[in-house]
Amino acid sequence: MSTAVKSALKTDDIAALYRQCRQCPRNCGADRLSAQPGFCREGAALRVAFAGLHFGEEPPITGKGGSGTIFFTGCTLRCKFCQNFQISQDGLGKEVDSAQFTQICRRLQDAGAENINLVTGSHHIPKIADFLADARNAGITIPFCWNSSAYESVAMLERLKGLVTVWLPDFKTLDGALARSLFDAPDYPEVAAEAIRWMIANNPLRIESLDGMQGGEISGKITSGVIIRHLFLPGKFEQTDDVLRWLKQNADSRAIVSLMSQYTPIPQKSGKITEFDDRLVTAQEDEDIRDLIDAYDFEWLFYQELSDDTSWLPDFRRGQPFSNALAKPLWHCLKD
Repeated sequence: MSTAVKSALKTDDIAALYRQCRQCPRNCGADRLSAQPGFCREGAALRVAFAGLHFGEEPPITGKGGSGTIFFTGCTLRCKFCQNFQISQDGLGKEVDSAQFTQICRRLQDAGAENINLVTGSHHIPKIADFLADARNAGITIPFCWNSSAYESVAMLERLKGLVTVWLPDFKTLDGALARSLFDAPDYPEVAAEAIRWMIANNPLRIESLDGMQGGEISGKITSGVIIRHLFLPGKFEQTDDVLRWLKQNADSRAIVSLMSQYTPIPQKSGKITEFDDRLVTAQEDEDIRDLIDAYDFEWLFYQELSDDTSWLPDFRRGQPFSNALAKPLWHCLKD
């Protein structure tokens, strides 16, 4: 006999967490139940911009059917180079209640999604946890994946325990000055490190396949565990070296590392970034990074192939924000 999944909080408790918001490490204290948004620029309503099958995630996330991505509106960071700025900073999105959220999840599951990939929901953890429990009880059986910046408190992550089993955090930098300049979050290194340690400790790696993980190769889809992403910033080799050293010491053999080289300038939003040469990654930098990851010899690591093609950059004002090869739209805030 199956048993109902319960949310960690009652409705009154959820409201209290929005009345004087302390959900994210900023502790801004905004009354998000009223007209006052938090630092995240969002009130108490959970808003979604886009949902669809995504085929550009790491292979264990994408699997054969694609990852069922749900992009939430708002963010706890102010990344100057955010490729999703239309939804993270400019407010594109539509309010959904629990029943509508479950319907979106069902569309994704029925379309063959390997998981429900929850993108940038750190500022709405109490409400999302409640919605996830409702979705489970309504028949959503595929894993929930938490796709975030890792700028979130362990106390809030505990709300997702037992609901989310796959974790896809960024680990952007260990440089507090860089974090202040680029994300407006000087405490990012300490906060993200603690969050990622918690994710690893509570979610052992499980890959569903005949071969599993053997000889450094990963074959199949992930049902539990952590994949830690790091985006190499042009000219910031030492900062990437610092992050990889931390990951070697704290995550190797217990989590998968994903090193990305897709940094792309977003001039229409951020203008010139003065902290480094705002450009694509060069072939020489790519070669240097490859030498670095060879030296660290991680048990499981993905490295993104270098490309100067920027056609994949999303435009969430379109019904199909991505290239046709990358995604299959199933829900859009301006159409549904």
